[in-house]
Amino acid sequence: MNKDQVKGSLKEVAGKVQEKTGELTGNTSQQVKGAAKQVEGNVQKSYGDAKEAAKN
Repeated sequence: MNKDQVKGSLKEVAGKVQEKTGELTGNTSQQVKGAAKQVEGNVQKSYGDAKEAAKN
């Protein structure tokens, strides 16, 4: 596992938490930011996965 995979996974989790917090508080801005963070994390994780695959 490389740093992009780890950071991407952490961003995904943080985004989910942020999105759920926004849902619970009725803050749509936080929901959108959380969803965006999840996408960013997923992209970074996928990039890390591709780096690992290329290494092997």
